[in-house]
Amino acid sequence: MPMIQLKECLQSNRLTIGSWISLAHPAIAEVMARAGFDWLVIDLEHSTITIREAGELIRVISLCDVPPLVRLTANDPNQIKRVMDAGAQGVIVPMVKSKGEAEQAVSAVYYPVQGSRGVGLARAQGYGTRFREYSQWLAEQAVVIPQIEHIEAVNHLEEILSVSGVDGYIIGPYDLSASMGLPGQFGHPDVVAAIERIRRVGQAMNKPGGLHVVEPDAAELQRRIAEGFKFLAYSVDFRMLDATCRAGLAAIRRPT
Repeated sequence: MPMIQLKECLQSNRLTIGSWISLAHPAIAEVMARAGFDWLVIDLEHSTITIREAGELIRVISLCDVPPLVRLTANDPNQIKRVMDAGAQGVIVPMVKSKGEAEQAVSAVYYPVQGSRGVGLARAQGYGTRFREYSQWLAEQAVVIPQIEHIEAVNHLEEILSVSGVDGYIIGPYDLSASMGLPGQFGHPDVVAAIERIRRVGQAMNKPGGLHVVEPDAAELQRRIAEGFKFLAYSVDFRMLDATCRAGLAAIRRPT
């Protein structure tokens, strides 16, 4: 099955469902890539994955014909350059709070004149054999997704989503709620209202987005799809492992 053109899916507001990888073993990446996700995110922000391990995971995921994205540790042009050179199809940028920060991330992904990224030869460029092809692909297909995970970002949302090169957004519910003094209180009316504002603005601006459904809860995923979110992350490797183990043991040990 050929790899989907993720940017085209985003531009046409087509539903895509991905997941999150925090454990660095290539076998985990391969299992998840072959499970049917539309894209996979390698999480550098909240994991111990090294840049070398990230490169290995990018290779495994892309060889399975799934677009690999990288969630950065920060809005860092040097890290963006390295993961894009390793073959990432795009980046998820944490804690974007302003138009300027969104512009910085976009600029770091693209070569001049679109951006300011340094030009080098690595896996993405075929180790020097596919530089022209990669340059064209980069200009047409690279993906930049800011995370909306602070109330300040919600207050500047229209400006952030108006930046040329921003392809969509993803909500970070834990950090968003924490920035409001309500950490983890996703049902609190203020948190619900903030998420609803993000959804409405995104739809009005035709910018696809979603959030990270952290628990492997299919009903919650369906609810978010019904709300109109189009770019959704379903759980994370360690939560799926933990939930499956606990559910199986609970069923076995349930009193008869």
